[in-house]
Amino acid sequence: MQKTDLHEAGPPDRLEGRNPIKEALRAGRNINKVWIKRRDSGRYDQDLTRLVQDAKKAGAVIVEVDGDVLDSMATSYGHQGIIAQIAAHEYVTLPELIARGEEQIAENTYPLLILLDGLEESYNLGSILRIADAAGATGIIIPERRSVALDATVAKASAGAIEYVPVARVTNLSNTIQTLKDSGYWVYGADAQGTATPEGSDWLRKIALVIGSEGKGMSAKIVEACDHLVSIPQYGRVNSLNAAVACGILVFEAKRQARHNNEGDKPSFAPSSEVLISDEDLHSESAEV
Repeated sequence: MQKTDLHEAGPPDRLEGRNPIKEALRAGRNINKVWIKRRDSGRYDQDLTRLVQDAKKAGAVIVEVDGDVLDSMATSYGHQGIIAQIAAHEYVTLPELIARGEEQIAENTYPLLILLDGLEESYNLGSILRIADAAGATGIIIPERRSVALDATVAKASAGAIEYVPVARVTNLSNTIQTLKDSGYWVYGADAQGTATPEGSDWLRKIALVIGSEGKGMSAKIVEACDHLVSIPQYGRVNSLNAAVACGILVFEAKRQARHNNEGDKPSFAPSSEVLISDEDLHSESAEV
């Protein structure tokens, strides 16, 4: 007899059918995305409408697709017009990350948050999770839309780091940046047009580091929101670093300065007072060294 009530099947981060998704929401599971069958005409039936509304309230991105797309995604017989991708790990909230940063300050550690603006490759996010874990970063922030989420591929690429690095998923990255500024964070952006070098920048402060998407970098709005733009000098013929590599270079420069500061050595760039030195001044000073 053909099954009509579905259980989790196929990829470990997928749920197919209405009841499994309904129960996952009831249990408080984080859902990244929901695919629903595109309406031929009229409205969805009441049960599906309510389920989609509940998923949206829980932070899921809703995507309408043709029925044959759902059929190709499904690994069981009756997806009932809906498939969901659950998070491979629970998300934390932005206030929880800010609180974790304050705990690090109490332990004489500079907080370092990594914000990802439109990252699309699961492997890159997995690699950044490994970098964040190795460097002891405070956590990672990703937007709900136009970004890879904590899916099964990310979990595998992270080699276990997904279990130890807190990740917050926010509705609006620009608003999040403003909240972080209000909490005392300086926002540094990795940008090819930046005039400051990694070693010529002051990392001895509360830092929110923004890494852009693989192809386009940061959006113009996010670039404008940054206090400081850092460019990684490159000397090869292919002047391109992927997001994870760029993140690793910058994060470990921040940790290098912090380590030298804790050991009593003078960091490569003496910490500024209350005013952030401009990119032009940083570039000038770096050139004189």
